[in-house]
Amino acid sequence: MRVSSVGLMLVLCSAAAPAALAQVQIRFGDSTRANYSELHDGLRPGVPEADTVVAIMRSTRPAGLWRRFHAALKGDDSWNHGLLALTRIAELRDPASLDSAKAIRKRIAAGKLVTPPGVDPADLLPALHAIELEKSRATGGDLALLQDLLTRVPSGGYDLGDAWVFGRLGSGASDTVARRLLETGDQALKIRYLTLLSFSQDTSLIPFLARLYVAPDSLGLPHRIAIRASDGLLWIGTKKSLQALLDARAQALARGTYADPQLGHAELDFLGNDSTYVTARTGYWLDYWIAHLR
Repeated sequence: MRVSSVGLMLVLCSAAAPAALAQVQIRFGDSTRANYSELHDGLRPGVPEADTVVAIMRSTRPAGLWRRFHAALKGDDSWNHGLLALTRIAELRDPASLDSAKAIRKRIAAGKLVTPPGVDPADLLPALHAIELEKSRATGGDLALLQDLLTRVPSGGYDLGDAWVFGRLGSGASDTVARRLLETGDQALKIRYLTLLSFSQDTSLIPFLARLYVAPDSLGLPHRIAIRASDGLLWIGTKKSLQALLDARAQALARGTYADPQLGHAELDFLGNDSTYVTARTGYWLDYWIAHLR
């Protein structure tokens, strides 16, 4: 999947829209970080779906995960469960899964992969790519993967699988991308770098993302793109990052950063829409997480 500037803008400006069917950002049941899911609206503990999510994300058996994925392909299991299974397979770095991922990619390219009605087989490509990238990361290291990705970002030759794996890199990956965002004068390139940063759990990004949320214009970014700063702070998900988002919202309100009615969406102003987004992604409002996280 090739991420074009137009495609990025559509993703970035659809603040409360469901995640694209691609590599999945999800976290659930971590006492030090907020729950987060792109696939569910307000996923909370105690419901059957939450139990299934936990079971998939804790599975250590690639064969069972592949069976769930193939059941989703046939329509015998939830499509979301199939996507979660691929995400977990990528995390496990199972050598045999690399061959399976490549075989499915070939079937997609040949138009031979059958999916449930309304599902585009190409939507699976980022998740399959993430499986390949994680295996490459295991053998070649984080730095090599980062250097390869950075050569492709200016042309848009990367996908959400790349972004998901980037978010897991060490080797100063987030510092490198944040520095490039600050140094470039190309707004489209800034947006691409910010998109990558929103996938990172690096807590050192908290002040940077909070500053960007308060005043995106000071960094040469359009106001709507600040939703990615909000998303990045949610994905970091610590008590400190969520307090930083709450404080940044208050500062933005006082500054009038998002006062333009044209920044609203679905009959909500920007901050109201962002509030809906927070609750949809994490299951609760920021105050709840700040009070309950360790």
